Formats: sequence, structure tokens, C-alpha cells
Amino acid sequence: MDKRKTQKIVREAYGKIARGEKSCGCGTCGPDTKNFAKSVGYSDEELKTIPNEANLALSCGNPTALASLKEGETVLDLGSGAGFDCFLAASKVGANGKVIGVDMTPEMVEKARDNAKKNRTNNVEFRLGEIENLPVADNSIDVVISNCVINLSADKLKVFQEVYRVLKPGGRIAISDIALLKELPNKIQKSIEAYVGCVGGAILIDEYKKVVETSGLKDVKITVKGSSACIDPNTKDPIGRAILGGLKEGESLEGYVVSVYIEGYK
Repeated sequence: MDKRKTQKIVREAYGKIARGEKSCGCGTCGPDTKNFAKSVGYSDEELKTIPNEANLALSCGNPTALASLKEGETVLDLGSGAGFDCFLAASKVGANGKVIGVDMTPEMVEKARDNAKKNRTNNVEFRLGEIENLPVADNSIDVVISNCVINLSADKLKVFQEVYRVLKPGGRIAISDIALLKELPNKIQKSIEAYVGCVGGAILIDEYKKVVETSGLKDVKITVKGSSACIDPNTKDPIGRAILGGLKEGESLEGYVVSVYIEGYK
């Protein structure tokens, strides 16, 4: 797929989600966002610190738990959406810390800023930008987190090269994402709906590790968290139908796609 065309389609799709016109993307579909967040690793205590409006059920894990955030650290969230993980990270790094969220979708950035203002969260900032070209200074970040976003990038190596650039020496990554156990059927690979749904753009686990290491990051570790497949076989959502429609009879998405945690250091 053409990189710019793909990026445009993804931006438009997530703009609709931010405006409430569409409920399905990465993550799941449906209104029960709290229970979905708990199912991918968030505790009730953590969810109390996050504005309800920031939870759009677009997660595939809990990168803030993986990051072991400390008081006073500066955190960068790639593809911050409505601010879900940023608000949780802000509560962990405290008033002396800072959280920066970067998202390429103007509607998401606006929604996140509104959430921050309503909840008087002063140690978080949201910037409009692409994760392949981060609007962040060199050597300025202690921890980079991301949640079910990097699979949507058509240039994953550039993403991690940018991550390496902005991290301080000794800085670390704690990322939750989607990866593949084996190559997807050709029909799913070519489906833009599957791409928007965080399946079509996913890459093999070994390839993912190679990309991260090529960026310069060290001690890279990828841990399979579990199945990421949460599509109702009877779904009427076009994204879910496009993904399931690309499988052979008797096949399951669980045989192809998993959620993973990615760790590493500069």
C-alpha cells in the first residue's frame, strides 16, 4: 500500500472514532470500554485516574505497567489518542514529571486537550504530529510508551529511529502492540479495513525485533501477551467482516495475530 495514502485513510478513520461517528478500530467494538480496558491489563485503581472520555477501547495491553514509571520522569506516548495512557502515566510521574502525547489525528489531539483541561491535569501535553517525524527534541525523553499504534505505521523502522533519537542515553521503551505468528492471507494483507483494524499492518514477531534492533536500541525483548483476536464472528462492522472474510473456512484469527510487549534501551 502507498504510505501516504494509507496514512490518510488511517487518520480519517480515527478522526471518525474521536468524533463518535465510528466505534471500531484497534482494540474492540462496543460501549463497555471499562471492562475492555480491564481485560487487556488495567486495574480498577488505574482506571479511576483516567477520564472516562479518554477511554476509547483502542488498547491491546497496558504499557504503563510494563514501563515501571518513576516520579519525575518524562514520558512520550506514540499515538496518544484521547489521552488514555497519558493520563495514567501523568499520575505515576507526578507533578515533577511530564507526559507528552503525540498523535497525527487533529480530532484526537483536540479531544485529549479537552480531557486534560476538564480534569485539570497540568503535567501532560498533547502535540499534533506523526510518529515517523516526532515533534520532540533529541535526548529529551526517559520512557517511550505506545499502545496498539505502531502496527498502523507504514514505516516502522523510521518510527523506532525517531524513538532512538528522542530518548535520553539509558532511556527505555515499553510498548504494547500487535504482531504476527505467521504471514496473513493475501486478501487480509491487501484490505485497508484490516489495516485500520490493526491487523493488516502487523508484522512477524522476528521481523519486529529486527526493526527495533536496527534502530540502535539494545537489549530488545518481545513477549507474547496473548491472543488479540476479539472479533465477534457475527459482527456487522465492516472492519471485522473484512478481516474474518479473508480467512479460510475453519481458520481463526488467533492462529495469526497476537498482542505483544516490546522492551528495549538506548
